Amino acid sequence: MPHDILPTTAGRVASAGERIETQPAGRVAPEARIETQPAGRVAPEARIETQPAGGLDTPLRGSSTDEGETSPRPKGKSDDLRALESGLDALQTDARTRRPWWRRTLAGALPPIVLVVLLIAAWQAYTVIAAPRPDLAPGPLDVAAALGQSWEDGRLQLAIATSLERGILGFLIAIAIGTPLGLLLAEWGLLRRALGPLLSGLQVLPSVAWVPAAIIWFGLSDATVYFVVLMGAVPSIANGLVAGIAQVPPQLRRVGTVLGASRWQLATSVVVPAALPGYVAGLKQGWAFSWRSLMAAEIIAFGGTIGFGLGSMLQQSRDLADLAGALGTILVILTIGVIIELLVFAPIERGLLRRRGLTGASA
Repeated sequence: MPHDILPTTAGRVASAGERIETQPAGRVAPEARIETQPAGRVAPEARIETQPAGGLDTPLRGSSTDEGETSPRPKGKSDDLRALESGLDALQTDARTRRPWWRRTLAGALPPIVLVVLLIAAWQAYTVIAAPRPDLAPGPLDVAAALGQSWEDGRLQLAIATSLERGILGFLIAIAIGTPLGLLLAEWGLLRRALGPLLSGLQVLPSVAWVPAAIIWFGLSDATVYFVVLMGAVPSIANGLVAGIAQVPPQLRRVGTVLGASRWQLATSVVVPAALPGYVAGLKQGWAFSWRSLMAAEIIAFGGTIGFGLGSMLQQSRDLADLAGALGTILVILTIGVIIELLVFAPIERGLLRRRGLTGASA
């Protein structure tokens, strides 16, 4: 043939000297040569160059255009990576500014104070509107007068000092007993399986049940009160420490072992600091049990060589049928518990949360 005839998309013929721009969909020109490479091999003409680690912004060489010139790598992907990195950093950074201590204290104490004021106002409104018998439903003014009389007599100061001394001393003794006991239970599986259920049962058992037995053993003395306090606080502290240690990641133990820590160093320098949230929760619950046990012991074990505490004052008001004095003593016991919670345990919990970067630390 004088001319090579090539098919086109329009169905017409063109000479071999003309340039064909398009091909039908799914068809390949006869002169196109298709070469395949085996899996895992690269064509000899392809030039592959690697970039050093971290060079995200340098253009990738080896990508060519139709004209044979290399084109720089688009910056959009690099910007996305930068945005992702900054977002991850923001997740690990607490952008909230820490408020002064007096503002944190005021923010924690103001809501319960406002609630108490509202409750007292509603109580006073009831006594004014309903006008009940004063011996059966005394008003806030009657209760305040009874507390004022106890303060003038010196009985209120003596009762508060005696109960606080017993409660704090008994709680410290409970910490000294419950902490090593909790460590032994957490580190020694056989002891935990044997003694763990017994401790849980003692924690559920009301501490007031120990008062009759303690009176028989120790008589009407301070030893009776301290025994009841210990039986109420020690199981809670030990179980709290065991629960906190159970939540410690095992990787921390392995790291301590690799660094050459002894068994004692591993327990005191690695395990206990990591278990502090659970341990503090156990201490908080132990104080609640010890304060409640102390009041029960002072109410029942009255007289003898036992000093005059808030429980004794409450029992004395019952003997005298002084409901206003009894309600005033109950309010004093409740106020002491709330103050210790706000001034001792709440700051410790906030500090632990803040150091661990958990939410709610700035409350």
